[in-house]
Amino acid sequence: MQQPDKATPVTILGAGIVGICTALSLLERGVPVILIDRGEPGQATSYGNAGVVSPWSLVPQAVPGIWRNIPKLMLGHGRPLSVHPKYALKILPWGARFLQQSSEERVRATSDAMANLCGPSIDLFTKHLTGTGHEGLLVDTMYLQLYRDGSKLTLDALDCRIRAEKGADMEVLGQDELSRLEPAVSADFKAGLLVKGTARVRAPGRLAAILAEKAARLGATFVKANIKRLQKSETGWTVQCEDGDHEAERIIMCLGVWSADLLPDIKHKVPLMSERGYHAEFSNPGIELNHSVMDADAKFIASSMEGGVRVAGHAEFAPPDAPPSKRRQKIFLRLAKAAFPDLQTGNVSLWTGCRPSFPDSLPMIDQLDEQPGLFLNFGHSHYGLMMSPASGELTAQLVCGDRPNVSLDGYSASRFDQNGA
Repeated sequence: MQQPDKATPVTILGAGIVGICTALSLLERGVPVILIDRGEPGQATSYGNAGVVSPWSLVPQAVPGIWRNIPKLMLGHGRPLSVHPKYALKILPWGARFLQQSSEERVRATSDAMANLCGPSIDLFTKHLTGTGHEGLLVDTMYLQLYRDGSKLTLDALDCRIRAEKGADMEVLGQDELSRLEPAVSADFKAGLLVKGTARVRAPGRLAAILAEKAARLGATFVKANIKRLQKSETGWTVQCEDGDHEAERIIMCLGVWSADLLPDIKHKVPLMSERGYHAEFSNPGIELNHSVMDADAKFIASSMEGGVRVAGHAEFAPPDAPPSKRRQKIFLRLAKAAFPDLQTGNVSLWTGCRPSFPDSLPMIDQLDEQPGLFLNFGHSHYGLMMSPASGELTAQLVCGDRPNVSLDGYSASRFDQNGA
């Protein structure tokens, strides 16, 4: 097979953390890149991330028995799950596919695919940051999941068993141990699961900006433009933008929730949903968190960052352009104060962003035989920060005609085609 011409630039649609990491992996192989996005590099969904970088975040959202928990997620403590009225019908087929992924057999297969992306995340981010002068943005830490009812926490649960089988070092902590490890957490939490060997990004938006600067120093070109359409041309592809067209022989789609609408006619099903998340960042919090902390009941993660304490999470299935829910923001503030009683909430910034979510929690990483020169790398769900370096590596291997050292079947564009899966 003829090797692709590495001297020909590759155009990446999207300059979020996924697109930036893909660019770095291509630049390291001597392939010039052009990134097109309407915003500043890494300042959209990438900006609002909770900051956790964990090789052990390898269990998908759909797990056995999840259907029994949906009413509680929508109506229980913190109401971490909601559906916008405009998505009420659209969520039904997506939800059916989601539930089909929840058998133990499917969960284990998905976890294997997630491990390929999350497992090398710390090492790859360390490599990307090397030489930037900002290596301290990534810090070693642990990941602590908190429970109000200690009886709900057991290492015999499927998610813990899968992590243990893959080498995770975990420990169950009682209330006294929790208070010593994280004095700021509420006494309402009776037990915790401590996951070791993780890291935290202290400013996800700044990380993306710094890696974009590194890519630019290596020769990447960033184009700020509002992409309207992607169309096949005689010589490759035409990226139609509001201010003019851009021609390219090879395209990588990395536009998150906007990717599916911009794809040309393809023969595969692309069940991508906009799953919005929220964060509140308290600039003068009055507390310090030593590790990344998750409220397992209310489904949010808190971390101390450069800008203060950030509380991020929840899942709101809603159109990307829908206005932020004021009710959801109020809930977030209340939950943060309940979890951390001494948190000072006077100086707070609120943010909303859109996760691109497939039913199986995996992105599409593929090249389309019926659309030569078109590559896919989008749909990273809740795991975009963690998965971005490895998904960028795999995509660069595809573009360069190299054989990836892991199976790409789990990320295939055809995986939802059969039997409505």
